[in-house]
Amino acid sequence: MVTQHSLFVGVYEHTIDGKGRLILPSAFRAQLSAGAYVTPLDSCVGILPVEEFADTAEQLRSQVGSSEVDLNALRSFAAKADFVTPDSQGRMRILSHLRDSGALERKVIVTGMIRRIEVWNPDRWREVQSAGTESLADAITLGRGIGGA
Repeated sequence: MVTQHSLFVGVYEHTIDGKGRLILPSAFRAQLSAGAYVTPLDSCVGILPVEEFADTAEQLRSQVGSSEVDLNALRSFAAKADFVTPDSQGRMRILSHLRDSGALERKVIVTGMIRRIEVWNPDRWREVQSAGTESLADAITLGRGIGGA
């Protein structure tokens, strides 16, 4: 069940330090105090709370079982993920293969994505955000967005 306190929202400019650590926005820290999984997503790196990672893994496992998805997709999902617990300063490591998959360098954009956090290369984020703004405007116009019936 998603509660108000488990929703990740907002956008933040942050940096990854020389040791490959990201300082989480303070708004997200309490929700990840027990740990999270860092995993590659389509064009970014995702930080998924344990429950969300487990739900995603189960969905993939089910798709493999019904032959919708190749078993190697599930293998890749599990192999590339990293379990992390933020330290006392809210820092969490992002391994080099994960940084590479998201084209992450020093400056990054950290965004809330309702049930997960996404870490973006700033150039990629600008492209995605521009397309998202147009899609949201279309959804609102069609009555499917904010305040729609």
